[in-house]
Amino acid sequence: MQPRFVGRLGLADAVTVGNAMLGFVAAFVAVQDAGLAARIVLLAAVLDGLDGVIARKRGGSAAGPYLDSLADVASFGVAPALLIASRAAEAWTFGGEPLRYALGLLLPAIYVGMAVTRLGLYTAYDSGSSETKGVPTTLAATILSAGVLAGFVGPGLLVALSGLLAALMVTQITYPDLHPQDAIVMGIVQVLAIVLRGRPGEVFAFALLFLALAYLTLGPRYYWTG
Repeated sequence: MQPRFVGRLGLADAVTVGNAMLGFVAAFVAVQDAGLAARIVLLAAVLDGLDGVIARKRGGSAAGPYLDSLADVASFGVAPALLIASRAAEAWTFGGEPLRYALGLLLPAIYVGMAVTRLGLYTAYDSGSSETKGVPTTLAATILSAGVLAGFVGPGLLVALSGLLAALMVTQITYPDLHPQDAIVMGIVQVLAIVLRGRPGEVFAFALLFLALAYLTLGPRYYWTG
């Protein structure tokens, strides 16, 4: 007897499932190697863009939007939140700094809750549209992961960023989809931030962080949508 998904899911769905698997791996290694976990989250973001390209070129399945949101919960909700919480727990011991320690757990937990909420709303109301309300979870996870890889963003700022991004994910602010040429440029920078180590990797991680923050702050008002 063959699995139920045979004949129902396509190549784009397989890439989406791979994205979810990367989310699990990133969450698993987050407590041991923050840099590796951040790279895996960024790789999952690359797959997240790739499955959309494949779906547009070869067609998607009815399950595609649901699989995409479920995968994003793992890769861009749970994994980056655990990455930030583990960085905070490493820096702030429970006995020494209980308030900071509690915030280091609470804000990433809220981040997960808001990511789940946003993705549910996206699937119900924005899927298939050229714009979406609230900061995309992929963008939020990219900012947090690039911040880790850039090397100068400390745990306090990362925790604060997770709280800010959690709030922004459920706002009414409208974000247009990136144009293909802009997505390609950002994807190239993202891949270089993943594969390069040392100073070159930090430079491209900073460049990715700069591009992501620019889109976060300027995209809703100034991004060209014509």
